[in-house]
Amino acid sequence: MSVPVLPHVVVDTAPDPDASVIWLHGLGDTGHGWSEVVPALDLPPALRVRFLFPHAPSMPVTINGGAVMPAWYDIRSEDLNDRADLAGVRASARAASALVAHERARGVAASRIVLAGFSQGGVIALHAGLRQPERLAALVALSTYLAAPESLAAEASRANRDLPILMAHGRHDDIVRIDWALASRDVLRSGGWPVEWHDYPMGHEAALEEIAAVGAFLARGLEP
Repeated sequence: MSVPVLPHVVVDTAPDPDASVIWLHGLGDTGHGWSEVVPALDLPPALRVRFLFPHAPSMPVTINGGAVMPAWYDIRSEDLNDRADLAGVRASARAASALVAHERARGVAASRIVLAGFSQGGVIALHAGLRQPERLAALVALSTYLAAPESLAAEASRANRDLPILMAHGRHDDIVRIDWALASRDVLRSGGWPVEWHDYPMGHEAALEEIAAVGAFLARGLEP
């Protein structure tokens, strides 16, 4: 069964893009929330990139008292091992992969597509990207963690077994704890993935220095 393409904000850095970055927002946000980040990335003018910022569907979120808000999956508790609704993670990962297919149908090679995300969106970017059957360009995972790391070895795509990954996190994050991210980084590195790691004196947020690091990473990964 085909998965519908999520509604999304599009920001092109130049006419006729030949690369795409699919950037997934965090809990309670929308694609508009990250769509203004593009100029701060300071990408080289020669890069022609289409940024897609999809909107998550709205759903009740258990940890927030069942309040309905944009979310990629339900969060059931503060316990990392019981935090993510894995059925919801997989459904949103399929939606992210549908956006990859959408960009491929528009003429962008899979090897010129990056999946990126913040917090919940980073969980989905990692889950979908590591299992994507076609070779991607890279993954960006900000203030986030691996869901179901125990299944990664069996489920990871052979095409993306050494995919470059950037992870960045706030040292004072009290929403997604940095030790969760460090454990996820170590799982990835032990599995053979090259992970570029950055941490910053901040909470569950983004910093200009971090965005500059993402821009440099994207420029290297998408260099013609």
